[in-house]
Amino acid sequence: MAVDVCHRGERAAQRRAGLLEQGEFSARAVRPRIPDVARAFLLQQPMVVLGAADGRGRLWATLLTGRPGFLHAVDDLTLAIDALPAPHDPLHELSTTPAQVGMLAIEPGRHRRMRMNGRAAPTGHGLRVDLDQVYSNCPKYIQKRKPEWTTAAPAPPKSSRTLTPDQQKWIAGADTFFIATADLDGDADASHRGGAPGFVEAVSPNVLRWPDYTGNAMFNTLGNLEVQPRAGLLFCDWDTGAVLHLTGTARTDWDPAHAAAVPGAERLVEFTATDVVEIAGAVPLRWSDPVPSRFNPPVA
Repeated sequence: MAVDVCHRGERAAQRRAGLLEQGEFSARAVRPRIPDVARAFLLQQPMVVLGAADGRGRLWATLLTGRPGFLHAVDDLTLAIDALPAPHDPLHELSTTPAQVGMLAIEPGRHRRMRMNGRAAPTGHGLRVDLDQVYSNCPKYIQKRKPEWTTAAPAPPKSSRTLTPDQQKWIAGADTFFIATADLDGDADASHRGGAPGFVEAVSPNVLRWPDYTGNAMFNTLGNLEVQPRAGLLFCDWDTGAVLHLTGTARTDWDPAHAAAVPGAERLVEFTATDVVEIAGAVPLRWSDPVPSRFNPPVA
């Protein structure tokens, strides 16, 4: 592209990691348009991860689902999502209020994912997103799963300021989660993190820590955290359809001595939760047992 798509936080993270040149190369994949092959990919997907800020400025990540075709390109620059966050969802405000959003369409069964960022406006039955960035992403650390449809019966949300022991156990056994971040201009991003069960550590009822493994060196997530610490996490129970939303702040620990103590870690990320929302039966998808990614480092 003729312009630099990376903001100063991403460049700062690339420099700190010593990967500025690799980051510049990877950023060439970022485009404002949906390529033809991506149109076909989107039409096959039953879910999309969405990250955005609520009316109080807190960042959340959530999951929108629909029968294949509910995601479709209106044209090269516009995505339509025929679904809205449910009334109990932390991002339900998107049903009535325009917002900057980050999106991740991910297909665990085929180790494929696609990032899209832009400006969403509600249409009454869904969202219309004017896209700013579109690009495929590194497939490492995606656990292979295949979905099946069932009937969703969301329970009332359970809200708290800290994680319960059961929620900490859920997180400690997770092999996947999603993270929403944003830059200083509010441009949001949604990304995937995966590893062997146990790669996310519940340090306390409020604090989580995980390793940042080698990737494409674009540093979209860590670059946002360099300039804006707000973040939202989403954990999914692949067997029951329950979801666990967390919002708070995150920081990158760049100390190489700390990373050296964790197998595969290039650096560590620490997240402090300020609000927690658990919703049982929120998602009408159930997934097969995972086939772990061959790239997953061991967990100490």
